[in-house]
Amino acid sequence: MSDDSRHLLLAAYQAALAAVDGRACVRNALALDGPEAPQYVVAIGKAATAMLAGVLASPDVEVAAGLLITKHGHGPQSPLPASIRVIESSHPEPTQVSLDAGAVLLEFIAAVPADGELLFLISGGTSSLVEVLADGISLEDLQRANRWLLASGLDIHAINFVRKALSRIKGGRLADYLDGRTTRVMLISDVPGDDPATIGSGLLVPEILLETEAPFELPDWLAELVSQARPAPQSGDACFETIDVQIIAALEDAKQAAAEYGRRHGLDVYQHAAVITGDAVMVGRQLACQLLDGPAGLHVWGGETTVTLPPAPGRGGRNQHLALAAAIELEDESGVLLLAAGTDGSDGPGDDAGALVDGDTIRRCGVDGLDPLHCLHSADSGNFLAASGDLINTGPTGTNVMDLVLGFKSE
Repeated sequence: MSDDSRHLLLAAYQAALAAVDGRACVRNALALDGPEAPQYVVAIGKAATAMLAGVLASPDVEVAAGLLITKHGHGPQSPLPASIRVIESSHPEPTQVSLDAGAVLLEFIAAVPADGELLFLISGGTSSLVEVLADGISLEDLQRANRWLLASGLDIHAINFVRKALSRIKGGRLADYLDGRTTRVMLISDVPGDDPATIGSGLLVPEILLETEAPFELPDWLAELVSQARPAPQSGDACFETIDVQIIAALEDAKQAAAEYGRRHGLDVYQHAAVITGDAVMVGRQLACQLLDGPAGLHVWGGETTVTLPPAPGRGGRNQHLALAAAIELEDESGVLLLAAGTDGSDGPGDDAGALVDGDTIRRCGVDGLDPLHCLHSADSGNFLAASGDLINTGPTGTNVMDLVLGFKSE
């Protein structure tokens, strides 16, 4: 029963990924409302290659020129037209390549004819992949800020508040460089609430809440950098008048697809509406207890948790952290499994997407002498789950709509 249940959860996860595939979602959107003029296409993010493929697969769309900026290892597997430039940039920490990509981005926009039409395809990861720094901010400042933010346990909205303050293109500032060109923006949402101003740090979207001071405590050195931020353009400003923004895929689409997969296979399905947020360990424990106390069937959650990292973290990301915490609660329980994985195929700095744990996970790792609680405290969940054989590895998925957590409980 365990092998069948594991296969079911993995298949439901794959069904969810297929529903939010960047290529399919872009092509579907263009089939409903395709442009008549040639398009100057900019694709940025972890799903950028798949999203660009959706444009190239649209028979009635002509691409005049293109720029693809994606994560190292997420680039195209086959040659693209010569008119499309490809940059594989840095994630999760920005590097000089991120700044070089930002300079190329501005050059690409400047070269578009005044009457040319731009099509932006933006997905998660954009914030690290491309950057043009504000005056007085160095790459070392940016990297130090990024490291502090990733270890802070802050949510994506708070993290992006800081990122935008250090940038000349985030927080809607890139709109100033368009000079009134007609621009369409397609977004794959990787943020709670699907706020366009938060996806990719809102390159072409004005802020809804214009906070001038961080609504949370920052170390003095970072607060000083943030205080130097120049004002961002506001909603209603002329630079946004020619920009049309649409979200073409989001977490709810993936959750719905996973739920439909379960129903097609005769399961009772419980699609939990609340977006999971907060500390990964606490959430993992809570979801495991919900499974143990709840009804039999397939349970579907989604969202994005956080992890506060120790000074020298081990292997793994927030989904592996959540899964190991759940495995501790599920120890020796039969017929109960939990999958936690990123929809982009990655979880933290490694190559794993997440993990699928059950009541035997802790026992399977016992022969290796690893302590699950120690691994949690040292942010080393990945090494424990590698030893138990529970890691999930998909490679780049062509999408990014936060994280999925799927639970199964047998009768």
